[in-house]
Amino acid sequence: MRHVPLGRTGLFVSELCLGTMTFGGSEGMWGAIGKLQQSDAERLVGQALDAGINFIDTADVYAGGASEQITGQALRNLKVARDQVVVATKVFGETGPGANMRGATRSHILDGVKASLKRLQLEHIDLYQIHGFDPATPIEETVRALDQLVRHGHVRYVGVSNWAAWQIVKALGISERLGLARFESLQAYYTVAGRDLERELIPMLRSEGVGLMVWSPLAGGLLSGKYGRAQQAEAGSRRVSFDFPPVNKDRAWDVVDVMREIAQARGCTVPQVALAWLLHQPQVTSVIVGAKKPEQLADNIGATQVRLEAGEMEKLDAVSKLPGEYPGWMFERQGEARRKQLRDAAR
Repeated sequence: MRHVPLGRTGLFVSELCLGTMTFGGSEGMWGAIGKLQQSDAERLVGQALDAGINFIDTADVYAGGASEQITGQALRNLKVARDQVVVATKVFGETGPGANMRGATRSHILDGVKASLKRLQLEHIDLYQIHGFDPATPIEETVRALDQLVRHGHVRYVGVSNWAAWQIVKALGISERLGLARFESLQAYYTVAGRDLERELIPMLRSEGVGLMVWSPLAGGLLSGKYGRAQQAEAGSRRVSFDFPPVNKDRAWDVVDVMREIAQARGCTVPQVALAWLLHQPQVTSVIVGAKKPEQLADNIGATQVRLEAGEMEKLDAVSKLPGEYPGWMFERQGEARRKQLRDAAR
């Protein structure tokens, strides 16, 4: 298990991060995602730590706060030293019926961190992330509130999730201008069958030195090997009851066909190939893996041992490549001469 710096910080996190979205669900959407209670969830946390994973991600809205409670209790029951684990959580979603119990306002952030710390039974959160973009709150208000949490020691680093490139860059500019704590990471959806963030977000992350945490790396189970063009998943599978995130199915089936070939030739599994592809992407810091069963988590962890060859990466790239969009195809056309100059200069 490799450990790499998070963004521009000196904080090292494991290349796989344990996601806790499957913890604590009982009914509705959260029940469909996962219903693991304390003992079963604790077993997965222990398994992840034993494998070298030092990074755990949760959120205040997962199962109505139950995910944070279970995660915090698991760390306490397993007697995990605080400096041996990096705990990340998120704030933004609705946590109650009041008009101000949602969003990225100073009010909701300051109340949210107190509630998360209590549920997690921690004195500080290592990475506190804004879970979504709030069109009703000025970005400056959000980053000032996060900076206050860092200065007070409640939070060590701050990040963001599900924002557009322009929104993140605007926040980074405000932070630099005012000397505030900046976003060090983006948590975003990215898979070999869903490469949309390569258009704007990946170039921005590379330019600004922001780390990337990947959520739903198997596209909500679509790349788990249980599905195919003519293959229906068994009853009770997550995609049957909760068809999310949205994916271009035709492209996904083409990708799955190639991954099956690679998995069969290598003696590994389809999801291991999907995760390995992400781990080979230079901008990816950590891939968040969630599980309902120990054997599922063990399979995901095994992806760290899969080293895809150049030919295999080329096959996957060819079948999953995004169609050209403006202004990308103009960048490619007009910039070729300058790119050639750079290549020649590097020889």
